[in-house]
Amino acid sequence: MEVNQKLIRTNWSTGRDILDRQSEQGWGNKVIDRLSCDFRERYPDAKGYSPRNLKYMRCFAEAWPSAAMVQQAVAPLPMGHELVLLEKLNEEPTRIWYAETVLAEGWSRNQLACQIETRLHERSRQATSNFNTVLPSSTSAIVQDVTKDPYVFDFLELAESNNEREIEGQLLQHVERFLLKLGRGFAFVARQLRLDMAGDEFFPDLVFYGFVLLRFVMVELKVEKFELDHLGQLGIYMSFVDDLLDQPGDESTIGLLLSKTKNSVVAEYALRGFSSPIGVTEWAAEITDSLPEDVSRSLQSIDELEAELAGTDNVKGDGST
Repeated sequence: MEVNQKLIRTNWSTGRDILDRQSEQGWGNKVIDRLSCDFRERYPDAKGYSPRNLKYMRCFAEAWPSAAMVQQAVAPLPMGHELVLLEKLNEEPTRIWYAETVLAEGWSRNQLACQIETRLHERSRQATSNFNTVLPSSTSAIVQDVTKDPYVFDFLELAESNNEREIEGQLLQHVERFLLKLGRGFAFVARQLRLDMAGDEFFPDLVFYGFVLLRFVMVELKVEKFELDHLGQLGIYMSFVDDLLDQPGDESTIGLLLSKTKNSVVAEYALRGFSSPIGVTEWAAEITDSLPEDVSRSLQSIDELEAELAGTDNVKGDGST
């Protein structure tokens, strides 16, 4: 990782130098060709300073003008991931979004390319909820920030026959990773918590506690499409947990309904009739590694460029005395 970060910083610094020289000397003065010759004479064993690679370095520095942003968002990424970001995305905010998401989710390079190809940044959104209308504005902002749509549980191993209990079991086997999907400040409380309501027993799927929110969070998992009666079921569980588990200082329970699919318009209208804070979101079991043929071809060229750029390592780090 340290070698990778050093290489990325070297490439950015070289690209920044090219941009500065082209700004001073003009674009028609073959700055890149002259620099390539200079580097090859000075470092005859280095393989990473061809005109093609130097053009990449210039594009890299142009795409990430801030050295601080390179250090924060790009340097922790493998070189192959950084090349995918540079080749496929034109806008810096979008590149930053994907860079941060790669670090949070641990995507492979193929997964990153697939998510860019399917425009995940446009599909990712907050849960359909009534948080804005039933929670104080400060709390609503926090809750909206930690809810996602969809949740991607790429650690699940599913078959066609899996039911909700089996999926819950896998979530609990990876409870730490599931909590990371929820965000920071959550602790696991119970699975299938037994609720005895005047002799009738109910077993909500998962219960967590949010230490920042000072609330219990109930999660109901559905392997089918969102249905209206799911909200009624979750609402009853939430009311009972408020009476059963709340301690002095706790706020009302928040519900999170994870459905395999949902009609967002139906969910939005349904939530208007609820005074309890509930979010409805979708979940997916995996991120695909399979790539369209044209994307696969572009990654092959990225492989070649990555191998060439690796030849720049140990060059600018020699002290240049």
